Amino acid sequence: MLKAGFVSLGCAKNLVDTEVMLGILADNDIQITDDPHAADILIVNTCGFIDSAKEESIATIIQMADFKRDGKCRGVIVAGCLGQRYQQDLLDELPEVSAIVGTGAWPRIMEAVDAVLAGERVLLIGETDIIYDETMRRITTTPSYSAYVKIAEGCSNCCSYCVIPLVRGSYRSRPVESIVSEVKKLAEQGVKEINLIAQDTTSYGRDRYGKPQLALLLKELVKIEGIVWIRLLYCYPKYFNDELIELIANEPKICKYIDLPLQHAHDEILSAMNRRDTRIEIERLLGKIRAAIPGVVIRTSFIVGFPGETESHFESLKQFVLEQKFERVGVFIYSQEEDTPAGNLEQQIPDSVKDERYHELMALQCQISEDLNRDMEGKMLDVLIEGYNPEQPDVAFGRSYREAPDVDGRIYVEGAASLPLGELVPAEIVQGFTYDLLAERK
Repeated sequence: MLKAGFVSLGCAKNLVDTEVMLGILADNDIQITDDPHAADILIVNTCGFIDSAKEESIATIIQMADFKRDGKCRGVIVAGCLGQRYQQDLLDELPEVSAIVGTGAWPRIMEAVDAVLAGERVLLIGETDIIYDETMRRITTTPSYSAYVKIAEGCSNCCSYCVIPLVRGSYRSRPVESIVSEVKKLAEQGVKEINLIAQDTTSYGRDRYGKPQLALLLKELVKIEGIVWIRLLYCYPKYFNDELIELIANEPKICKYIDLPLQHAHDEILSAMNRRDTRIEIERLLGKIRAAIPGVVIRTSFIVGFPGETESHFESLKQFVLEQKFERVGVFIYSQEEDTPAGNLEQQIPDSVKDERYHELMALQCQISEDLNRDMEGKMLDVLIEGYNPEQPDVAFGRSYREAPDVDGRIYVEGAASLPLGELVPAEIVQGFTYDLLAERK
């Protein structure tokens, strides 16, 4: 039996594409292996969003190509955003690559495999207008109790710094029925936590139903037996409406956790980014969310060093972060991307200044995070057990509703020996640190 190895880079949205491609390979009697030495075919699902992601993708491709010499690998296939974006150039400049499968061609992954096995080099791109559905086999790579579900593909917001519309196409929502059917299947497999993802989850339904329908979708998903947590990620603030806030506040299954990328807090920079919110509108939304949803955790992200960002703009962003005291913040250094409006702007910021602003904002958020985590001491949380420290088998680690998988800190639970992974246990927080919490099982 032929064996294929897979490396998935970038975001959770890319991971779902990987899992669907794994399903296609399995349906064609190809065995999936974690050992690259044993793989006949190695597939790298790449990210091409910013410079650091592109560099990681290229390095991984070259690393996997070494197994053509040191293993049984007969070819390396590049899938995902990097291949979609650079296409023939990538094939020409990397002789190690046997085939490229763009974001619009992942259903043709077997065509690429067959070509490589026949000794051919192929470029498969296709139109960026496809999206998987519930009828397709999907091999989840996340823990058995947690899964990502992509509710839409592409993006139509056209932020001036972003290449996503170029490589993923315009926004297109899946039907409610398709998503509900998929989540039911996952629940039957033992999944407890559903993480809803898209480039912009709050825009869900606008293209298909004429208006945002995320609340409608959630009302159907909470009915599904076996699902304990439903988490909302990548929520664009423009369509985060009152109906959605009320639903999160009153529905126990929906995590009181909102991932709300804001990108900046000064109106001039927001406008240059082609973001459709002003600072006053953002502050008003944050106030409504916190007033309506006690215990809510808000995660956001910011870009520093955007072209034209002055010291005054940056100071305004710092003041905003200090005032809002977000529970979770990710900071990204602006990456000048070709084929984007922002990439052509003058007043590009020197790398040294961007680095300095990154570290300064992160240091500010670190202190805020530590203070907020110390405020958690003495409070009770249900913790989803995810693993153990081999050197301290009595100490488990996991997450509560306050932590999203892969991006947030951990809760370490003392007195939790022998609990099965995926079990929810009550625990009291005894100590808060910058990113993690220490708790005792109750």
